Amino acid sequence: MILVTGATGNIGSTLLKELHRNAAGPLRGLTRDAARAVLPEGVEAVEGDFTDPASWKPALEGVRSLFLLSRLGPDADILEAARTTGVEHVVLVSSITVHTHPHLGPARENLEVEQLLKASGMAWTILRPTQFASNALMWADTIRAHATVHAPFAATALPTIHPADIAAVARIALTELGHHGHTYALTGPEPVTARQQVEAIAAALGREVPFAEVNRENAHARMVAVFGADAADAVLDVTGGDVNDELLMVRDTVARITGTPARPFQQWASENIDAFR
Repeated sequence: MILVTGATGNIGSTLLKELHRNAAGPLRGLTRDAARAVLPEGVEAVEGDFTDPASWKPALEGVRSLFLLSRLGPDADILEAARTTGVEHVVLVSSITVHTHPHLGPARENLEVEQLLKASGMAWTILRPTQFASNALMWADTIRAHATVHAPFAATALPTIHPADIAAVARIALTELGHHGHTYALTGPEPVTARQQVEAIAAALGREVPFAEVNRENAHARMVAVFGADAADAVLDVTGGDVNDELLMVRDTVARITGTPARPFQQWASENIDAFR
């Protein structure tokens, strides 16, 4: 039995489809609201409170492999619940910033989760993706309103990854041999700037989408209400304020593991264009 947490999220929903399509055996999807979850036919939807790992007990019964998002809840308790119910292997989605920006708070928290998993006694595979293409959804309301998208660091190009590529690697790590004890840095196929992302969305929409660069101070003021001050600073550092060669590097890990090249941002934009209409 494989349990996928975040079953209706950008990665989890695609992962369940991949596992189902590849006949990976019995599958469960953990979600906050099982009654409303739309999962592939035959996948068992189970409900759990992400802040209360004790509520996961029914979901973990009989599970041998677990797909887990880092910092989903009280990580030590989640991993202990998994271990004590017999989970043998955990595929964890962490962040590339553990390597590129270890001094930042979110990166330190992700590293702590990685270390907890490694010390748990369960087999592990760690995925460290870079910026998600789906982060562009933060502009959806603005674009639907035909307003101007504002973003800082318009010339900084990051190797943004399609969440489906994270899911593709996770599916292989969960079902094929040779991935226990490995950490994989995952990126998209090429660097892409915020301006280029908006241009790709505009091309998929078939209309102009105005774009304007703002300075860091202006961007921080907009982001504090959503992320809090410290997290806003961290996001701004890794999206342009404090980039380094390791963060900007394009890696071929997706192609090497899956045999299929990583998907470009333009593909994500086309597949998700209804969110911007």
